[in-house]
Amino acid sequence: MKQVRVVVVGAGVIGLSTAVCIAEALPMCSVTLVAEKFGPDTTSDVAAGIIFPTEFPDIPLERQKRWIKDSFDHLLAIAHSEDAPDAGVMLTSGCQIFKEVPANQKPLWSDYVMGFRFMTEAELKNFQGYKFGQAFTTLKCECSSYLPWMENRLRKAGGIVECRKINNLEELNYDIIINCSGLGSKMLVGDDEIYPVRGQVLKVEAPWLKTFIRCGDGWTYIFPGIHSATVGGTRQQNDWRLEADQDDAKKILERCSELVPSLKRAKVISQQTGLRPSRRNPRVERETVELQGRRVPVIHNYGHGGWGVTIAWGTSVDVLGMVRQCVSEIQLQAKL
Repeated sequence: MKQVRVVVVGAGVIGLSTAVCIAEALPMCSVTLVAEKFGPDTTSDVAAGIIFPTEFPDIPLERQKRWIKDSFDHLLAIAHSEDAPDAGVMLTSGCQIFKEVPANQKPLWSDYVMGFRFMTEAELKNFQGYKFGQAFTTLKCECSSYLPWMENRLRKAGGIVECRKINNLEELNYDIIINCSGLGSKMLVGDDEIYPVRGQVLKVEAPWLKTFIRCGDGWTYIFPGIHSATVGGTRQQNDWRLEADQDDAKKILERCSELVPSLKRAKVISQQTGLRPSRRNPRVERETVELQGRRVPVIHNYGHGGWGVTIAWGTSVDVLGMVRQCVSEIQLQAKL
């Protein structure tokens, strides 16, 4: 049987996860990954990489739970393997704190992280003005290591990697097209629902920090990592600026130092900015598009916002199921 030619557009954490998932599971497919940018120049490279889910408004809860579980299990297996240092995946413990008690004290994701519990009054006394907190152990995936490791994994599975910009789906002569182009989908497939949420972070040298802290509004966080700590952040909607803003940097350090005063002594190593590819819900679905006189299955996997690292493998497993179906239809058609 002739190999089914699959192309994945986009080499952030979503694109690489999708390409690896397919290449390893479906040997009858020839998988090519095409992107204009690779690490360390993707949005994923800026991500703190903490595995911390959210709840999307219009996606069935069972599907979201599957995304979370598949992703957590995938990364946990890596964290427990000898590949963990090369892949940049580690277990990390800490807390999320709130100035007001949230309506949903035990969120959707609490069953998937480890040791989820409410913080005690004694613990909250360390954070003046905060009334409620959740403590748990989760995973951290450092994309500066994870993306090259995944690219190598793709090549080992027989995948092909090409560096070029795709302006139009018409340029792609493949049996199945998978769009993981993030914000690029605005131009590539005309998606007006996707928009940037600008995030700025600082990498600091603070080896004494061992536990993470995240404020419930998502604006302030401290995530110790393997080589440095990531402190942030910003959530500026429809802001396309990629250059670092020194006023933002100053405010980030001030907010984080209020939570952890020792950060005033931390050395700033670098400042990074990325644009989260955001929409009301991630787009993980299949359609058929007329290209060069052919009806071609196009599968979309993008729009994860600030939760790309968290659910990348889960949505890729969904896409794998769609690709299996496409392959069955192509093979059936070939027999006719």
